[in-house]
Amino acid sequence: MSDNDLRTAFFALHHGLPRQGPGSDSTTRRLLALTPCAPEGRDGSAGPLPERPRVLDLGCGPGRSALLLAAEAGAEVTAVDLHEPFLDELRQAAEARGLGDSVRTLAADMGALPFPDGSFDLVWAESSAYAIGFDTALREWRRLLAPGGALVLTECEWTVEAPSREARAFWDLHYPLRTTAANTAAATDAGYHVLGVVPQPESDWDEYYGPLSARADAADPTAPGMAGALAATRAELAMRRDHGGEYGYTGYVLRPSDPRWRTREETAADVPRVRRINASAFATEDEAALVDALREDPGAWLPGLSYVAEAPDGTVAAYALLTRCHVDGAPAAALAPVAVDPAYQRQGAGEAVVRAVLDAARLRGERLVLVLGHPEYYPRFGFARASEYGIKPGFEVPDEAMMALVLDGSAQVTPGMIHYPTAFGV
Repeated sequence: MSDNDLRTAFFALHHGLPRQGPGSDSTTRRLLALTPCAPEGRDGSAGPLPERPRVLDLGCGPGRSALLLAAEAGAEVTAVDLHEPFLDELRQAAEARGLGDSVRTLAADMGALPFPDGSFDLVWAESSAYAIGFDTALREWRRLLAPGGALVLTECEWTVEAPSREARAFWDLHYPLRTTAANTAAATDAGYHVLGVVPQPESDWDEYYGPLSARADAADPTAPGMAGALAATRAELAMRRDHGGEYGYTGYVLRPSDPRWRTREETAADVPRVRRINASAFATEDEAALVDALREDPGAWLPGLSYVAEAPDGTVAAYALLTRCHVDGAPAAALAPVAVDPAYQRQGAGEAVVRAVLDAARLRGERLVLVLGHPEYYPRFGFARASEYGIKPGFEVPDEAMMALVLDGSAQVTPGMIHYPTAFGV
């Protein structure tokens, strides 16, 4: 059996399938909903998608995601794959849906893309980044993003701390996996902020493996290369059946960090400057006093979650703090205060430091962040009304001002009353 026979048999098994990896229209929509990527405004924030966003869909296969992005986001999609028959399927589907003018196809290697820097508002890769590796994708695709643009990709990873010997042996041979925490760290180390994380449900695997299993059952094992292709496919299906609880796909929505602002953990030398910023950013010195009190409360203070943003000259320009609070006894983190030196306000420093401290919270394994703040500002970070999760404060505030952010994308959040540290006085 030649390698060419095996390749031909492999593609024969996969032609005509709706998907070439775990996924669903629902997951694509969830990822899209987390994706702000308009050019930056005056305050450095990213708004909603442009009216006709430029999207690069890498490893598009037959183009299920490309079609949805063109139809529902009004996107101008450039769909890239090395396998021309998949692109043929996509072109035919686009024409049949009246999207022929919105979807352009290109046979190209996703590791050697022929596009100028800043060509796309969105770079999209569902179930395909593994072809060049997660770290390489982060490094190589960043240049393609226009200002305010976002990278969306999904990655297979461990969902348990100690995978079985059988699962590890299988994946180490094919594509060594990491955990969500390790991939999140890789993204932040590569210069991205994590805008959202979407664990893909088991039904996403069913959408891929169901049709693939049926195709394998109907295949002719005597065709050249087919016996080998079937053996590999059935081993993959068996691994999912027997060890599927140990690994899964996760979607990441990433945005390059703002190069104007260096963000980092606060040091002891920063404390006086941080106090001055909090005192000058608000009408009273209450917030400055609040931070001082929280520093003295070991039950509230979370080491490593007090962050600053530096101006180009090294001056501390903005500050953001997360401290421990609880919702019906379950640990959560409270975002407060967020302060920007008046000389640097409305220039992106506040957004940079908030994104940085939220990234740090993700890396620590924090699941839930709460904020009482401006309802037109914090949703850009993914915050939604806390009441949607059954979470409420123990005092009267406008419903839209009390917000929650679930960092790990989990649907399971403890409802109940918020209990703040004593320093908050509520």
